[in-house]
Amino acid sequence: MNGPSLSRRLSGSGQEILLLLAIVVLFLVVGWVNPRFVSQNNLTSIFVGNAYIAVAAIGMSMVIISGHIDVSVGALIGVLATISGLLVTNGYPIWLAWLLPVLIGGAVNAVLGAVIAYLKVPSIIATLAMLSILRGGLITATGGAWISGLPPGYQLAQFRLFDIPSPVWFMVGMTIVAAFLLRSTAFGRSIYAVGGNGEAAEAEGIPYNRTIVKVFTIHGMIAGVAAILFATQLQVIQSTVPNGLELIIITASVVGGVSILGGIGTVTGSTLAAILFAAIGSSLIFLNVSAYWLRAVQGILILGTVLIDMARRGRTG
Repeated sequence: MNGPSLSRRLSGSGQEILLLLAIVVLFLVVGWVNPRFVSQNNLTSIFVGNAYIAVAAIGMSMVIISGHIDVSVGALIGVLATISGLLVTNGYPIWLAWLLPVLIGGAVNAVLGAVIAYLKVPSIIATLAMLSILRGGLITATGGAWISGLPPGYQLAQFRLFDIPSPVWFMVGMTIVAAFLLRSTAFGRSIYAVGGNGEAAEAEGIPYNRTIVKVFTIHGMIAGVAAILFATQLQVIQSTVPNGLELIIITASVVGGVSILGGIGTVTGSTLAAILFAAIGSSLIFLNVSAYWLRAVQGILILGTVLIDMARRGRTG
């Protein structure tokens, strides 16, 4: 089995370095203009409040590297967060409210992956359908009501270890594990192979369909972890789909260096991109610029990244 070429790996590393520099420059410049930007409270807000997006972008990156896309992940996170909240407010054990959404996310996306792999339904169509099913089902079941009365000990996102908030541990730990999976295991190399050229991968003996189902299943389980981090941030759970969440997650993956055409990218880049977006959003507030500009910045970044990726693929043939 052939792994991703050295040039592909280096292209991801180059994107990671650029993102890291952008984050450092942003913190230095905005912190110089307004020192409150680098206060402990704001840094906690940037890293903790958006960690669930970085976590979700890890799974999304794996899906896009495999040559597909998932526009239903935002709705899935909303549904799983609601399931977790309903479980714990109806007397079920806290550990079950943390675990079951992860398993349900994996099961839902295993079905989604099977539809895409075995029935050959394009992933954009299949996930759009899943988006409608999940969003419609959630609103019908809950009426958009918020869930309150969460018991003590449920707020996993508020726990600390060595004075570092748990969402940061999840974000860093899951990025390291996923990066190892992609770079150093046969399964990880098969994801790059099927995303680069599915037919060639099958000719080399890589089971295309099973690989896609596994990728979507893992993506669903990671979305379950993201949902728990999202649900346990506050004392209430918003039982609706977070507006535009799937677009933010996809944008973090693509700007992080994952090629929208598949076969190239790293999860480290997507995590850094998610941190950069969170920092940009916060900086707009401290610079007295309308937060609505964040969407424009995201659009410019994703368009520029895709154009650069297409140009790079053109040069490498």
